[in-house]
Amino acid sequence: MIATSSSLLHQVHHQLSPPPEHCCPELNLSSLKEQQCLTQLKTCKNMEDFKLIHTHVVKFGFLHNPFAASNLLLTCALSDWGSMDYACSIFRQMEEPVTFDFNCMIRGFVKDMSNDEALFFYCEMMESGVEPDKFTYPFVLKACAKLRGLEEGMQIHGHVFKLGFEEDEFVMNSLISMYGKCGKIELSCAVFDRMDDCCKGVASWSAIISAHASLKMWSECLILFECMNRGGHERRPEESILVSVLSACTHLGAIDLGRSVHGFLLRNIRELNPIVETSLIDMYVKCGSLEKGLSVFERMHERNQLSYSSMISGMAMHGHGREALKVFSDMLKEGLQPDDVVYVSLLSACSHAGIVDEGLQCFERMVTDHDIEPTIQHYGCFVDLLGRAGMINEAIEFIRKMPIKPNEIVWRSLLSACKMHHNLEIGEIAAKYLFKSNLTNPSDYTMLSNIYARDQRWKDVAKVRVEMNRKGLNQTPGCSLVEVERKVYKFVSQDKSHPKCKEIYEMIHQMEWQLKFEGYVADTSQILLDVDEDEKKERLKAHSQKLAIAFALIHSSHGSPIRITRNLRMCNDCHTHAKFISVVYEREITVRDRYRFHHFKDGTCSCKDYW
Repeated sequence: MIATSSSLLHQVHHQLSPPPEHCCPELNLSSLKEQQCLTQLKTCKNMEDFKLIHTHVVKFGFLHNPFAASNLLLTCALSDWGSMDYACSIFRQMEEPVTFDFNCMIRGFVKDMSNDEALFFYCEMMESGVEPDKFTYPFVLKACAKLRGLEEGMQIHGHVFKLGFEEDEFVMNSLISMYGKCGKIELSCAVFDRMDDCCKGVASWSAIISAHASLKMWSECLILFECMNRGGHERRPEESILVSVLSACTHLGAIDLGRSVHGFLLRNIRELNPIVETSLIDMYVKCGSLEKGLSVFERMHERNQLSYSSMISGMAMHGHGREALKVFSDMLKEGLQPDDVVYVSLLSACSHAGIVDEGLQCFERMVTDHDIEPTIQHYGCFVDLLGRAGMINEAIEFIRKMPIKPNEIVWRSLLSACKMHHNLEIGEIAAKYLFKSNLTNPSDYTMLSNIYARDQRWKDVAKVRVEMNRKGLNQTPGCSLVEVERKVYKFVSQDKSHPKCKEIYEMIHQMEWQLKFEGYVADTSQILLDVDEDEKKERLKAHSQKLAIAFALIHSSHGSPIRITRNLRMCNDCHTHAKFISVVYEREITVRDRYRFHHFKDGTCSCKDYW
């Protein structure tokens, strides 16, 4: 990897002779020789110090020495306190800038987030006939990645090929990252695949896994991680890879693999940094283990705003609103100031727990105590809080009094509440505003259709469906992911494509009979189609969550927990069904749906039937 600015400065100053021992501690700049002047660069703490030394370098004529000029440029461009404008003025005074000087400028602009300027200097470098080296391209490609400049990145890839840097691992890693961030994962994979296996170091695997993670290709991240581990001890994963893998585990609900990653970290890294610890908290709470996430949180030596936000968000997803308020109180006691993201999590926690008064107090404190201007996300959370509590009239009145124009988030929260509490009149108002915005979210149409269907207004259902077809919108099929023996399996509603399909449906039949004896009755009102009762019951049997539970019952040991991740809100029938399964089969079942977690045990759910 390219050395950091401090290490580069160290290398430069190591070559310089130290000041004489008899020299006065106070700076006597007028008597300093060239090397002593340059040695003083590493003592600079701000631009005023730097300009003082620069003045004496110019005064004594040292600027004509390329070595002195390059060191001045390096310090000004790459120091945290540096100035790229001032670095440019130094650069323009250089008679014949070399590759090192252009590299400093390019790197400085990337550090300064001036990525356009970085590419401009690269072009100037090429036009000047100064040949780039292997240290040039990682930062040029980083600028392309940040700008999502695919076309420029592909042109630079051509230069890399032409100049013979395709054998350099770090340049190739930068290409992999650039293509991934530009959304061209197939090109990332092509670069990675062309590399010799012996040249693929940990950084290469990190680049390709991160590229997939940036595009939310979570399953592929885990497959790549497994492939990397086949390489033995030479490819021991570093923290950056493990953070990407933890993100994949989080999104796929793969807690067993997440635990393995945590174990690896504990065995191989003496002290975890806050970013990794926060990723662990996020993984555990979003995979259904709030207790484990809380354990990691409580053992942190240094908690920051992000770690508190993750913990509050996790408690929100598990419906622990009052506990989230306690964590928020602890955050304030530590002297940490909440931001708008923390308050979104806090309002969400109040919403999932149904504590309306506390939610109102949080909304008011955000403005009065912490001077945070409510954003549309905060208004959306508050509408959701009122809507879930069945306060539909209060919710629409709140929307009408909002000081900013309500967007689709707000109206969708209201429409969802109307579907939940069967309020057709206000549901039509919310849908009208959503459709007026020319949005193409199929869930909006599906929710309105379901409201009509529950009221048996089949003609209106047909009108909504026709409009969906006209706009080319398809309803998102319900799917459930279940982790069995460290592998994640996906099921969709009415799924008959699984290799174990016959066994699964036999188990479904067995479950149905056993649950009947315990008093389970299928809630056919959840099938919002104009079909007979028998057809509704058949459709209910094959909901994705039930298929996933059946598969887990077949392929896991008696008494082991079942963890499922859904893409849609759980229907009432699946909720009741899971409660019965937890009793009859003596299993703890954790289901993460689109909005929150449900923990089923001994016939009850942690949500207390409020979700």
